Amino acid sequence: MTIETQNLLLISCNIDILTGATQSNEALARKLGVSVPNRWTEFGTESLHYVLEKLSENEEEKGWWTYIPIYKPENKLIGSGGYQGKPTDDGTVEIGYEILADYRNRGLATEMTLALVENAFRSPAVRSVIAHTLGEENSSTRVLRKCGFEKIDEIIHPQEGIIWKWKLSKTAI
Repeated sequence: MTIETQNLLLISCNIDILTGATQSNEALARKLGVSVPNRWTEFGTESLHYVLEKLSENEEEKGWWTYIPIYKPENKLIGSGGYQGKPTDDGTVEIGYEILADYRNRGLATEMTLALVENAFRSPAVRSVIAHTLGEENSSTRVLRKCGFEKIDEIIHPQEGIIWKWKLSKTAI
């Protein structure tokens, strides 16, 4: 599954793509036919191994995990994003995103976030989208505000400290 925006192709990672991503950047580049920078994710491959395990257990969750944003003008992978699994019983899905530093402040994180939100809301099972950020004003909080999210909670995380919880309801758009 691919989501296309003005500047991005968001490619949903299946088992094959995730296997390539966990092997090497070269393997991922071959699988996708794109340029893959050395450090395309700040989170490392640990989360990719986790998603690979989840999809191996239940391929019905395909489309509800990792998406790889390809910057179309350069045919280049520029970060990662997606959902943290399928919608919960109450219709909530969580998103996350990252854009390489060289591609920030161009509206690409907002473009990717809006595409992920719109994609999620196409599912009748999704009633709201949530996200978490560090508990301070930063580029992620600005992206979420631009996309219509509201800060709804403040959580104390044992390792991260204060975390802000954000929400956008389907009825709000």
